Amino acid sequence: MKESVLALLRKIPLDLGQRDVAGKTKGKEIALGLVPPGEGKKALDVGARAGVQTAWLRSRGYEVTPVDYEPVTDECLRVDANRRLPFDDASFDLVWCSEVIEHLQDPAFSLGELRRVTKPGGLLVLTTPNSYAWLFRFIALFGLTPQRIQRKDHVQFFDHEDIRRLAPDAELYGYFPYALVKLTIRRGIGALSPTFVMAIRN
Repeated sequence: MKESVLALLRKIPLDLGQRDVAGKTKGKEIALGLVPPGEGKKALDVGARAGVQTAWLRSRGYEVTPVDYEPVTDECLRVDANRRLPFDDASFDLVWCSEVIEHLQDPAFSLGELRRVTKPGGLLVLTTPNSYAWLFRFIALFGLTPQRIQRKDHVQFFDHEDIRRLAPDAELYGYFPYALVKLTIRRGIGALSPTFVMAIRN
C-alpha cells in the first residue's frame, strides 16, 4: 500500500525537489539566480555529476573546476567531500554545492572546508532538501518518512534548526507553492519550502 502511494506521489507534477525533477527544480533556479557574473573568476562545482551546472557556470564566465565522489565526465576530479579538499586556501571566488551536504557524514566539517577554499568576499551557494516541510511531515504520518522517500544514500535529514546551526550566517531562500506559479520565499521556509537554498558570503 505504502509503495503504491509513493509511486502515485512521484507521478504528480509537483516540484518537491526530488526524483525526476531534481535537475530542474525551483530551488536550483533560485540558487542559479544568486550567482553573479564570473568573468575572470574561478568556481568550484562540488558534486558536479554530468556537468550540467558546470556548463551553466562557464556560460556565466567562470573558470570551473568540477569535482565529484563518483565522476561522470573525464574532466571531473575525484574528490571525497567528507575529507579535506585538495585545494589551497582561498582558491575560488564561488563554490557551488547543490544537493550534496545531505550525503555527507559531517556536514559542518565539509562546510568548513568549502569556506576554507573560498576567497574572502567570495560566495558559497548550496541547496539541500528540507526533510520536514509540512507536506513531508504530513505524508510521514502514513509511514512515508524522509528516509523512505529520499535517495538511499542520504544520511542527513535537515530541518530549519539544523540549517541555522550549520550556517547561521547564510541567507536562506525557498519556494511555495509547488506547482504552476512557484514563488520565491524568505519567510516560513522551514514549514513551507521542500528545499533550502543557502547563500553564504565568506
